[in-house]
Amino acid sequence: MPLRRLKDLPLLLVAGLLVLPVLAILGSWFSWNAASGQILREMASTVLPDYALTSLLLCISVGIGAALVGTAAAAAVTLFDFPGRRTFEWALLLPLAMPAYVVAYAYTDFLQFSGPFQSWIRATLGLEGRVFPEIRSLPGAVLVFVVSLYPYVYLLVRTALAERAAQLMEAARLLGAPLAGRIRRVALPLARPAITAGVALALMETLADFGVASYFGIQTFSTGIYKAWLAMDNRIAAAQLATLLLFVVAVLLALETRAQKRLRFAGGRARGGTEAQPARLRGGACAAAWGVCLAPVLLGFVLPLVFMLRPLAADWSVLPWDRFVEWSFNSLRLGFISAALAVAIAVLLAYRLRRAPGGLTRGVVQLAGLGYAVPGAVLVVGLLLPVGWLQAAWPASGVGYWMTATILGIVWAYLVRFVSVALQSVQSGYARIPASLDDSARMLGTGGAALLARVHWPLLKRSAAAAGLLVFVDVMKELPATLVLRPFNSDTLAVVAYQLARDERLGEAALPSLALVLVGLVPVILLSRTLRAPAVQPAQVPPVAPMAQAG
Repeated sequence: MPLRRLKDLPLLLVAGLLVLPVLAILGSWFSWNAASGQILREMASTVLPDYALTSLLLCISVGIGAALVGTAAAAAVTLFDFPGRRTFEWALLLPLAMPAYVVAYAYTDFLQFSGPFQSWIRATLGLEGRVFPEIRSLPGAVLVFVVSLYPYVYLLVRTALAERAAQLMEAARLLGAPLAGRIRRVALPLARPAITAGVALALMETLADFGVASYFGIQTFSTGIYKAWLAMDNRIAAAQLATLLLFVVAVLLALETRAQKRLRFAGGRARGGTEAQPARLRGGACAAAWGVCLAPVLLGFVLPLVFMLRPLAADWSVLPWDRFVEWSFNSLRLGFISAALAVAIAVLLAYRLRRAPGGLTRGVVQLAGLGYAVPGAVLVVGLLLPVGWLQAAWPASGVGYWMTATILGIVWAYLVRFVSVALQSVQSGYARIPASLDDSARMLGTGGAALLARVHWPLLKRSAAAAGLLVFVDVMKELPATLVLRPFNSDTLAVVAYQLARDERLGEAALPSLALVLVGLVPVILLSRTLRAPAVQPAQVPPVAPMAQAG
């Protein structure tokens, strides 16, 4: 094998590791058989139209809601000045720490028919029957997703408006434009690419969700894939159904990528002159701004947190403290292993892209970036399909055992999904290392692995640490892949919270859910500190994909 091919071998291995699940899903159509065809025909005539309609209604409602809430909150804290604005700038990010399925558990525990709220109203007013509509419904899921995912829109719109909106709004005011006209003709056109990108990210998370849809009994594509796999026991039909979901996610990813590129032009920084100040609000306008900012924080973080703390305050003895340490250890172990491997792969890819930015390297990096958009349900099917094929062709290999009875399979799934998270952070760290350092090191006789170890790595430590933290938090919160691929008797906090809530033991589910929220607060705090840094350039917009709910 030529020397060049030997150097490309690690890249080819990484490419195979990351692309195999997607290829397996697409290749399922070449494994057409009568059983899978019969299942798909039956699903097409019965439940598949419901999957499509429910997913469509859910996406339309969540997209509109997230766009309205996120854009209004971003415009309020960016274009206007009012008491408490600085606090809301970071508080509006807090729902990112709350997985959507945890929000669903919290609201169900408090608002269901037998919950404390409806019970108190019936006892106080002497009413009978249901006081409010069932929270476990499509409108309830829309509420959960909107209050959980609006920060994607808020974050991008705020970054876009912070660059030039205040200056252009001031210029429009001097030209006599009223406030409503300035917002409609100046601020919204600047924010349009950011709104598109944020909504696309929110919709990808909505389509990838399994925890909320399964718990609320909503028939979406994700739940349909699991039913075809587990209930109907046909992996080919599940894979072929997954291709439909993968196609929709690919379209959303293309829209998000295109909108992110347009942000460079919409968010160009103004040059010269003094920085215009946000308009000062008083009276009713100030109260309206407070309402716009306070409502999503309350609905997306404060109230769910209070609802989960209630069973802890009521009776500590019912909580599963004896098993909590075991669940935490399993989550921490998977998080640390996956984070270390993801950072190592990300450093390898980023270093190779810097030193030899050829077509192969760029292709592998693009494949790594696509993994985060693959829904967990699709990823599970894509990993287990080739395992089943190999086990059938080579029974003595024991590949099925190694992939399902050990942590190998689940760590592989985490790497496929979250290498892109680490890669974004490592690449941003490399962007701050001038190329002149590489030239100086080569002149002094340092190259290859020594260049990475002695020159790059000391400068990449902070970026690598941030990358590892983001991967660690995402692994802790990941539910769909963990639910299927975890080894026997190796439950994690996310899995236990889902199982306890599914069994209507919502009080006991509060403990692992709160642990996940506390872990999720760490990257939110780091992100809020990054946003407070001065003069963020358009090319350095803080990445929002790593903050996904992964549920």
